[in-house]
Amino acid sequence: MKTGVNGVALGVFVFFFLAVTVLGFWAARWRKAETEHTLDEWGLGGRSFGTWVTWFLLGGDLYTAYTFVAVPAAIYAAGAAGFFAVPYTILVYPLIFLFLPRLWSVSHRHGYVTTSDFVRGRYGSKGLSLVVALTGILATMPYIALQLVGIQAVLDVMGVGGGAHANGFVKDLPLLIAFAVLAAYTYSSGLRAPALIAFVKDALIYIVIAVAIIYIPIKLGGFDDIFAKASAKFTAAGAGGLVPAPAGQWTYATLALGSALALFMYPHSITATLSSRSRDVIRRNTTILPLYSLMLGLLALLGFMAIAAGVKVTNGQLAIPQLFEDMFPDWFAGVAFAAIGIGALVPAAIMSIAAANLFTRNIYKDFIKPDATPAQETKVSKIVSLVVKAGALVFVLTMDRTVAINYQLLGGIWILQTFPALVGGLFTRWFHRWALIAGWAVGMAYGTVAAYGVASPTQAHFGGSSKEIPGIGEIGYIGLTAFVLNVVVAVAATFVLRAVGAPDGTDETRPADYTADAGDPDVEVELPPATAQSAP
Repeated sequence: MKTGVNGVALGVFVFFFLAVTVLGFWAARWRKAETEHTLDEWGLGGRSFGTWVTWFLLGGDLYTAYTFVAVPAAIYAAGAAGFFAVPYTILVYPLIFLFLPRLWSVSHRHGYVTTSDFVRGRYGSKGLSLVVALTGILATMPYIALQLVGIQAVLDVMGVGGGAHANGFVKDLPLLIAFAVLAAYTYSSGLRAPALIAFVKDALIYIVIAVAIIYIPIKLGGFDDIFAKASAKFTAAGAGGLVPAPAGQWTYATLALGSALALFMYPHSITATLSSRSRDVIRRNTTILPLYSLMLGLLALLGFMAIAAGVKVTNGQLAIPQLFEDMFPDWFAGVAFAAIGIGALVPAAIMSIAAANLFTRNIYKDFIKPDATPAQETKVSKIVSLVVKAGALVFVLTMDRTVAINYQLLGGIWILQTFPALVGGLFTRWFHRWALIAGWAVGMAYGTVAAYGVASPTQAHFGGSSKEIPGIGEIGYIGLTAFVLNVVVAVAATFVLRAVGAPDGTDETRPADYTADAGDPDVEVELPPATAQSAP
């Protein structure tokens, strides 16, 4: 293990970091529209992105520092159980093929910018819209925090900032620098910045993976030796090793399913989706996005490679950056570190924009200033995008960074509770709006309390993904259990509310809204005025 500052790797990293920062500011001029001071332009890139831009944007949005740092780190620490991220990204694409085109169509028809916009229009309920917006903002902050942890990890390994003997302001300086850079170009360029930077990010990641999956195994004696050493480590520790232990297989399955259901509930996933110019773009992307799952599978193997290479770190998030520094020449280690750093900046930018859009459209405009102009909405979103990043910093600075994957798992528990209102609403108007709020409240309460009660390796707070109920046994992923409780309560409450004749909201959508395709983004779909009908 190298000590001190790796000047060559740091120089390469800084070069790429500055390059994408310049690109992020320049993006404000890319495809610049005459009516730039609107949320459609700043927050959705003018709803003008085609197949390839959307593919890179969604890839940059979904495959993050979580992919490059947290997943291999989980495998390095816990064995094959960390591979749950691979099947969940396989499960998710057939699911989203069913509902994302419908969401795009109705959002294009009515000018919806957020999922809460759709929920408000579908159920005629600002209250339900509000809880969906608040959940989206809350779930996004720990996810942004995970990206900042990824940046800090590579800087730690290069010997900059948060080293073992650093403390206080010096230790957290890398996070503050990342926050400042991210905040500046996101404020300036909106969604166009991460859309443009995503091309660079994905190119770097594919180069690094192509080299790592060939070069590192050659240096380590081949995959036979890699798997043998990993298996020996976990067998000695009494863990499952190369396959999940029998006792953990139910947790593994439920974690994969729950994560798949949650992924496209996140505001940033929907923001990237609604930025595309047609329904066909969405359908094409659901068929080619699985290419990223192949990359994820290869990335996950880096966790086993770190074991075989004898990487020893006290913080598992440093395992893969340390592997790169130990195995690669300094200059290429810098390229790999840049891929991780840029892989954190792109999704963090999209996430902060998505959360800001939720606040502006569904809190500020609905409850604070209903007569806000498009320019005022855009200004508020820009400011809130800065506040959201500050909230993410709070997560990073106050929680256990050694189990960063739990940031994503915690966000997943929360955001999954919006699934009945959003996806259910795309196919049926049967659920009562008050019942959906009741189900959400139960799911959020159970999920949060259960997650808080599962200890991490170092402290007893949000640190786990599964829970055991005395007398019942292992019930799997907390988020999925909370989701089931949510649905049960929503169904039961709907029967009761409909039986007593509780007033339902007015549906401003109509069946044709869910299947319309604009084709040309400049041509509005011509439909009669909306009536209170439900989607077929």
